[in-house]
Amino acid sequence: MTKNPDLSWLSDVKVFAVNRLPAHSDHTYYETLAEAKKAGSMAMRYELNGNWKFHYAVNPANRPEEFYQSDFDCSYWGNITVPGHIQLQGYGQPQYVNTQYPWDGHHEIRPPEIPLDDNPVGSYVKHFVLPEQMENQPVYISFQGVESAFYVWLNGEFVGYSEDSFTPAEFELTPFITKGENKLAVEVYQRSTGSWLEDQDFWRFSGIFRDVYLYTVPKAHIYDLHIRAELDSTFTKGTIQGDFQLLFAANTASKIVVELEDPTSDLIAVKQAERDSSGNWTLSMDVDQPKLWSAEKPYLYRLYIHVYDEHDQLAEVVPQKIGFRRFEMMDKIMHLNGKRIVFKGVNRHEFNCRKGRAITKEDMLWDIQTMKRHNINAVRTSHYPNQSYWYELCDEYGIYVIDEMNLETHGSWQKMGAIEPSWTIPGNKHEWQHIVMDRAISMFERDKNHPSILIWSCGNESYGGEVILNVSRYFKSVDPSRLVHYEGVFHTPEYKETSDMESRMYAKPHDIENYLADDPKKPYISCEYMHAMGNSLGGMYKYTDLEKKYPMYQGGFIWDFIDQAMIKKDRYGKEFLAYGGDFGDRPTDYGFCTNGIVYADRKLSPKMQEVKFLYQTIKLVPDKDGVTIVNENLFSNTAGCNFEYALFLEGKELYRHQLEIRVEPQSEHRLEFTWPVGVFNQPGEYCIQTAFKVKKRSSWAEAGHEVAFGQFVFAEGQKVELPSYSGKLRVVQGDVNIGVHGRDFSILFSKQVGSLVSVNYAGREMIALPPVPLFWRATTDNDRGFGQNFHSGLWYAASLARKCVGVEVNEGKNDLTVLFTYHFSIHREMEVKVSYTVYPDGSIQVRSGYHGAENLPQMPIFALSFKLSADYDQLEWYALGPEENYSDRACGARLGIFKNTVADQVAGYVMPQESGNHTGVRTVRITNQKGQGIKISSGEKPVECTISPYTAFELEHASHHFELPPIHYTVVTVAGRQMGVGGDDSWGAPVHDEHLLHADQNMEFAFRIQRV
Repeated sequence: MTKNPDLSWLSDVKVFAVNRLPAHSDHTYYETLAEAKKAGSMAMRYELNGNWKFHYAVNPANRPEEFYQSDFDCSYWGNITVPGHIQLQGYGQPQYVNTQYPWDGHHEIRPPEIPLDDNPVGSYVKHFVLPEQMENQPVYISFQGVESAFYVWLNGEFVGYSEDSFTPAEFELTPFITKGENKLAVEVYQRSTGSWLEDQDFWRFSGIFRDVYLYTVPKAHIYDLHIRAELDSTFTKGTIQGDFQLLFAANTASKIVVELEDPTSDLIAVKQAERDSSGNWTLSMDVDQPKLWSAEKPYLYRLYIHVYDEHDQLAEVVPQKIGFRRFEMMDKIMHLNGKRIVFKGVNRHEFNCRKGRAITKEDMLWDIQTMKRHNINAVRTSHYPNQSYWYELCDEYGIYVIDEMNLETHGSWQKMGAIEPSWTIPGNKHEWQHIVMDRAISMFERDKNHPSILIWSCGNESYGGEVILNVSRYFKSVDPSRLVHYEGVFHTPEYKETSDMESRMYAKPHDIENYLADDPKKPYISCEYMHAMGNSLGGMYKYTDLEKKYPMYQGGFIWDFIDQAMIKKDRYGKEFLAYGGDFGDRPTDYGFCTNGIVYADRKLSPKMQEVKFLYQTIKLVPDKDGVTIVNENLFSNTAGCNFEYALFLEGKELYRHQLEIRVEPQSEHRLEFTWPVGVFNQPGEYCIQTAFKVKKRSSWAEAGHEVAFGQFVFAEGQKVELPSYSGKLRVVQGDVNIGVHGRDFSILFSKQVGSLVSVNYAGREMIALPPVPLFWRATTDNDRGFGQNFHSGLWYAASLARKCVGVEVNEGKNDLTVLFTYHFSIHREMEVKVSYTVYPDGSIQVRSGYHGAENLPQMPIFALSFKLSADYDQLEWYALGPEENYSDRACGARLGIFKNTVADQVAGYVMPQESGNHTGVRTVRITNQKGQGIKISSGEKPVECTISPYTAFELEHASHHFELPPIHYTVVTVAGRQMGVGGDDSWGAPVHDEHLLHADQNMEFAFRIQRV
């Protein structure tokens, strides 16, 4: 054992593990079979989580160098919780950066240098008494995750050193431990050589952020096991192959007996392992007609491995869940159990808005249940190995995993989007081979027994070269049952052997089609696509449409699952979700950490509505007479679900029917509806909604949970809702105002203001601020990335100021129309006309027309916007919903009647931006608590509406929600059309052309205002 720790190890690429035990499988072990079957806490394990004494130093020069000595008094030190990050417990500061290294601009260094004067040090001390059951036994310690490098001492003696933040580091303590009180000392450095390899897009923390525990082992102990549940080409004959590596000399075990049980604990087979002449233990067990594992049917068998010591006494029982599945490349397409697989995936950081990456089992359980409920079948562990419990959940619940090693060197080769690989690491720099390979080995050895892992990934965004190629070759040599992924070969095609699949980031749909149409040699996956930053995910259907068109397109992984936003308090003590820069961290990439389809506080964002629909594996295509059901599942029929179809007229339910129907996987079925006689007699708009809903409660969903949906909208006859012409209008042509008065209402138009200025129904004034043409929406994150402010900023100005150049009054027999004509300074040919026609019932027909002009940039929105009092905060929609939707993100929205409040319309995107829009608006009622207010109805065709407590400009100028003003108004924005939100990426990708508004084209929309 090395006795003399050295600070130079921190910047020595050759030193990354000192006295660390070899990596091994993450199995558990128990003293008896009964304990193994309970699979509870291990008697031979003792947790050291909880409160530790702690000292923080800004750099090594200020650390207490001798703190590990047994007689060093640290009782006056502060406290810290393990697991947890140093920067989230009152020490130092969190820092968020994306591709740039966190020291950029502060230190001019190159790998493997580190800034020694800017390298925070956490000194941890834990006093513990050795548990009685561990006395006179070998004792080890396991650190499941420490960022980024650490030294360990016990009772003043140096134990070891390790780098790699995301795989376990274990050391033997036996020579140093005592029966009485022991002093464990750990010195954690934020920066090390490993930091150059950990340039992921995440918050930069440090500390002991995963579990720490002691463990002992019996005299005969399996240190490492490798179980392979193999299938033959017919998928009917299974073989369990096992290799067992004992910790001590092989002859400490007299025999190893393996029992195989199914999930109901029925015994399937018993087999004794064999020991070869070298002392290695192996197992081969045949299983006829095994039930297969998949995400649809995650069938897990249980192995119980009984290890007997040299006296034939039972020493330990190792429980191990296994799944029979065969994953392979066939005819250039990835297959699972003989079927072409499509990944409906997400990238997932381990994250909690209060704990950072020190997430809990409850967090992980919520995550996986949420994924299953929203038809997500795959996860890429971006960009590091996760906690072992996550893989157990993926095995159990059924999630396909790309397991990604802890490697990203983004800032070494890509600078502000430009590829400049002059000092790329690891590249072909062979001095980096061992430290990189160590990370691959640590991941493989720990995770190799999980059936959910289909693909090993050589890391993320680290360019290409021989070092990573050798990692790929390693994975293939030790595990031919899985494929290997690495996206970086896109930049370095000379190393194409590295990846078994073509994998690109944020390629546009047409780029993917170009690849797939050009005789590709490898299947395609989007390892990152649909950058879900803020109000995003527009155009996702363009990617999922490729699944059926091109067999070699095999899905993708949305970036990403959860917003990385941290809880912080504002200056008044109120908590808010903070992003990069809010902690005084510089450099920073600000809000670029908020890319989730789930908010940081684990609430669903509106984007999830689209994900669930586009990822559903049962497609429902109804028409008036019936529904075509396409079951795209690979292995599951629809017997576990009830099928429902319902008929609505103008949003109100007329009929609902439920039945059982069995549609086999990979097949199509046509079902004809049975409607009651005369159900379509009334004129109006009908909607047929179809759904599959699970029959029984499961581990991830309640009974009745909807897994698939489809709708069909059509009209019968012609329903025309005309305003009432009964009653008389009294028109007053004033010098400034035009008044229109009727029974219980009074409406004023101002020639001076150039707009409708008053709508008074029964003494209640509805107009708090007059309607004006609006061409600007609060920029989304994607808008900012595209440079919308730069390209289209003149529409902001046009929305703030206009000139009314004409007021025309046309008094009809039973109505009065006032027409306002507006000009704008941005272009002399541009013109908007807004007409208001008042009827005797007090309703107002509004029509807005835009006359286009050439050489104007793309328009964000064409709308009219006005304000009501904030008392009118209750909404009832007959529109597409229930969640917000946009022209390019409306596939998952359904037509119906929905209720919410104005405050609900402001989505929780961390940076305020456009949100709350609904397309397909037929009507929306805006009322107070008493049900009084107005109803807006569409004209010849549905409109889009955003009803918010804030104007587009208030949202535009707030960087956080707490910066928004107190609520005084309900802001009503009725649009003929709004541009889509986009989502191909958030740094330059435009919204697809069919979802844009072109300013050289004329536009018109109409709606009606009525009293409620």
